[in-house]
Amino acid sequence: MFRRVLIANRGEIAVRVTQTLQQMGITAVSVYAQPDRNAMHVRQADEAYLLDGMSAADTYLRSDKIIDIAKTHNIDAIHPGYGFLSENATFAKMCQDDGISFIGPSADVITNMGDKLIAKKVMGDAGIPVVPGLTVSVKDAASISKDVAKIGYPVLVKAAAGGGGKGMRLVASETDLADAMAAAQREAKSAFGDDRVFIEKYIDKPRHVEIQIFGDTHGHVVHLFERECSIQRRHQKIIEESPSTALTPKLRQQMGEAAVQAAKAIGYTNAGTVEFILDQAGQFYFLEVNTRLQVEHPVTEFITQQDLVQAQLLVADGQPLPFNQDSLKQTGHALEARIYAEDPQRNFLPSTGTIIHYVPPAAPYIRVDSGVSTGSEVTVHYDPMLAKLIVWGATREESLRRMTWALRHFVIMGVTTNIEFLRHVIEHPAFIKGDLHTHFLDEHEVSPPSDDDTPDAVLIAAAYCSKQSSHQVTNVSGSQNAESNSPWLSGGSWRAF
Repeated sequence: MFRRVLIANRGEIAVRVTQTLQQMGITAVSVYAQPDRNAMHVRQADEAYLLDGMSAADTYLRSDKIIDIAKTHNIDAIHPGYGFLSENATFAKMCQDDGISFIGPSADVITNMGDKLIAKKVMGDAGIPVVPGLTVSVKDAASISKDVAKIGYPVLVKAAAGGGGKGMRLVASETDLADAMAAAQREAKSAFGDDRVFIEKYIDKPRHVEIQIFGDTHGHVVHLFERECSIQRRHQKIIEESPSTALTPKLRQQMGEAAVQAAKAIGYTNAGTVEFILDQAGQFYFLEVNTRLQVEHPVTEFITQQDLVQAQLLVADGQPLPFNQDSLKQTGHALEARIYAEDPQRNFLPSTGTIIHYVPPAAPYIRVDSGVSTGSEVTVHYDPMLAKLIVWGATREESLRRMTWALRHFVIMGVTTNIEFLRHVIEHPAFIKGDLHTHFLDEHEVSPPSDDDTPDAVLIAAAYCSKQSSHQVTNVSGSQNAESNSPWLSGGSWRAF
């Protein structure tokens, strides 16, 4: 087993990986940019080394800097987390060339699955249902107008090398096709350096259901059931759950078997996710393969009672999977909500500043994967996700009640967050009913919190801060001042959620 593993990431995922490494007796080595010098992932690691620079482009995205640190400090393996270099085939190949284990799939698999055209062809050839469309790169509308008409409008123009909604346009009619393609190509070129696009049939109100897969180097491939990821904002997931309310036992088995079949078709090893869209008739179609550990992996860990990071390490070390398909069971119901430093009342504008008070909810069956604590700085340099709140219940109803309670008792002061917005989503009648699709937030009005909708937990926390300050702050005359550190009297830019 590895002795020293470097985590090429930051924030909550770096903390999460560190915890498993240390539990396994492996030295956890972190890297950090200058704005993260006091970050939680740095404090909790066994060793930490500076990536000189401020922005992600100068630090966490610099393969050369990370490899140099790994070679200098005798690193056995690198865990990329998610984002940054996690799906960078060049980085995976660099690790391989320098004798460092990359904790993820092979560089070839990352390359092929990162190209949506190759992925769709491979899956189609393997018998996996794919969305009807043109699975070749298209350059101009005139050459494909007849073919698109046969597919039937509306259609989507999508970037071949893309994701996250970039380079994607909805086309309602033939008159819109040329402009949509040109716009998608420009955006794809800017975002990915690749202007290839393709056409897919638009599916109205689909669900986004993904299957967690795992493969080892001994030929074993399993799935660890589904995660429903239909609650999205700007094509980014914000709430995930398992089981999905849309899946019958038969459909779950079919989708699981299709995901395993897909993994075998590409020779997949380590953790990954096969993503599907599910239409209103119950037909599923291949969307893409995410060649990394997902943000929402704790949902699967809760319902299967498996440590996916530990399994990643074992597989990367050449060991067989610690579980097989028959031993995996889906128990209870889990929900995850992503906590962001952003302002729902200002079109979700990111919020920056110092977290002056951080109290996550603590109770049985509640897990908080966090990258921040009281005193942490939230800067403009990186993604504004602060933490992930995950709950488990014996039933979906119990899980929803627990999530509502946990959101009401999650206190973050100093930056504005989306906590109350998430609670409004969780408590929406359509969400409670399980009537979900990827346009849920467009269809349903989910009111952001008003300024006078401050939860009791925040008021209690403010009072606590004020009380604590009376024991810590002394004024110039030598007497204690109970008000001088009160957040209510601070002249700073903090807001209660």
